[in-house]
Amino acid sequence: MIRVLVSAEAEAFLTHATVPGDIAVDLLDPAHPIPAGAPHAGILPLLTRRIGAPEMDRLRGLVVIANMAVGYDNIDLDAARARGIRVTNTPDVLTGATAELTWALILATARRVGEGERLVRARTWTGWSPTQLLGTGLNGKTLGLLGAGRIGRDVGRRAGAFGMRVAYWGRSRHPAFEAACGARWCDDPAALARESDVLSIHLASTDATRGLVDGALLDRLRPGAIVVNTARGDVVDEPALVERLRTGRLRAGLDVYAREPAVPEGLVGLENVVLLPHLGSATEEARQAMFDLAWDNLVRVVKGEEPVTPVV
Repeated sequence: MIRVLVSAEAEAFLTHATVPGDIAVDLLDPAHPIPAGAPHAGILPLLTRRIGAPEMDRLRGLVVIANMAVGYDNIDLDAARARGIRVTNTPDVLTGATAELTWALILATARRVGEGERLVRARTWTGWSPTQLLGTGLNGKTLGLLGAGRIGRDVGRRAGAFGMRVAYWGRSRHPAFEAACGARWCDDPAALARESDVLSIHLASTDATRGLVDGALLDRLRPGAIVVNTARGDVVDEPALVERLRTGRLRAGLDVYAREPAVPEGLVGLENVVLLPHLGSATEEARQAMFDLAWDNLVRVVKGEEPVTPVV
């Protein structure tokens, strides 16, 4: 019998999966550490579970870490390589859901939806006024994509519906994307910021990207510009962003934070920022698809087969 560990938080998705008869599943409580000496060949964790060398060494016979996320910055890839452990992720299946959430943040921030909803719930709304909570229209404005991977490009492809131009910067150019939606390549993040009315962040968290969106880059944005982040929180220098939000120079829509679940106090008290609790892929369809892909990867590797979406 092959024993595997699955995050208890994903148990609801496991009920829809096919479990081969020679695989036994144990659930891992998110509040508990990985049990020492556990005889598990595979583990299916969430992004919130850090798996470094100590955690890998606690599992006897571990051959695969099937991350239920497109990102894998919670896993020490070097430690996995050194131990011959495969690492997989779940790209593609959450692209559309995260792109939709990105647009929800863009629209909510531009049209001050959160402020309006709070006004109504507080029962302090006194009626329609021609100058009440004036936002900004998107038609004719420029959407800047900081990062143009699967999600960034999907966000860009939807910009035409709102009459927006698209500019982007990333690790590489995408001629097909440029041709499909008229996207314009920028040489560096600073050039992109200068062009952007909305700066939407779609970068993985790496040594090269952490803190990339700092005060200097934010200052290159036009006054009144919107910063949206549905990628990773530590890509943004949060104190620098808070300062520019506090002065009213920028607005923001954030789904991710540098030290989740902690949200900087400086953000919580501001009206010109929309704050969400990491909902990027939070649709029933996307989360089930994420689990199914992670589970398929895990089963394949513990049975000696190649995974569908390998990272290592």
